[in-house]
Amino acid sequence: MSGASASLRAAIAGQAPMLVAPGVYDALTARLVAARGFDAVYMTGAGTAAAYGYPDYGLLTMSEMVANATRIAQVVDRPVIADADTGYGNELNVVRTVRAFAHAGVAAIHIEDQAFPKRCGHLVGKEIVERDVWLRKIRAACESRLDPEFVIIARTDARAVAGFDEAVERANRALTAGADVAFVEAPETIEEIEEIPRLVEGPCLFNVVPGGRSPEVRLDALAQWGYRIAILPGALLGPVVIACDQALASITGEEPVTPEHEGAGPAAFFGRAGGGEWDKLQERYAAFDPVSASPVEERP
Repeated sequence: MSGASASLRAAIAGQAPMLVAPGVYDALTARLVAARGFDAVYMTGAGTAAAYGYPDYGLLTMSEMVANATRIAQVVDRPVIADADTGYGNELNVVRTVRAFAHAGVAAIHIEDQAFPKRCGHLVGKEIVERDVWLRKIRAACESRLDPEFVIIARTDARAVAGFDEAVERANRALTAGADVAFVEAPETIEEIEEIPRLVEGPCLFNVVPGGRSPEVRLDALAQWGYRIAILPGALLGPVVIACDQALASITGEEPVTPEHEGAGPAAFFGRAGGGEWDKLQERYAAFDPVSASPVEERP
């Protein structure tokens, strides 16, 4: 792990071109990315959830995420950056999370400031925790790493909830708390994307999500503006789903399913992973009135 983390740190420090890390969701896709010569792979949380058959609604546990990261890290010889969601609890949970991902062999994780259960950063309806709550978790993550080369990425989803200025402030506070990289999720204009590396006092990561809340932007532009890492979580997952639809249609002789998620954003894709079913459940329990509800009947 130390070697992978060290090479990642060299890229972060500007000793190499901007690191481009396509998203992978299993060991096979990790091998494909490595075989194409990319210098890092990104274990996407959305893709991992989809591989388990769930939308990116915070339904997976820390152990499930670490298990996938372990399989991925075992088959590639380059840094693995992993999505660690919110750290799966309070500061104590974050300590365990950092140690578990480090033991899995990954080089870096990112921890966000959403309230749990979190949602994909490019969906509506996100909630964030108080700034100090998140900063305590970032400090715990930084102090609990057993290998000093292990990279902590601080992700803030504050842009959609509290505005651009608060997102930048949180990023800077996280760097002061010990984070190595700042990840401002889902800026909403090209101007915001361009400004983030200038306003944030440390290395920055950008999340490339076609059809998401951020406008499309070229990788060379991100590098020119000063970003040090670009992750592409859906680079393989979307095309794989389309290819599977086409392959199955060729067997049955039917028309392939219309790839409505292609370019339509994350919400449409999560519908293919059961998002509609989970949305109905959330609506049901959000409307539940415990005062007027009838008792649950006992089953025989």
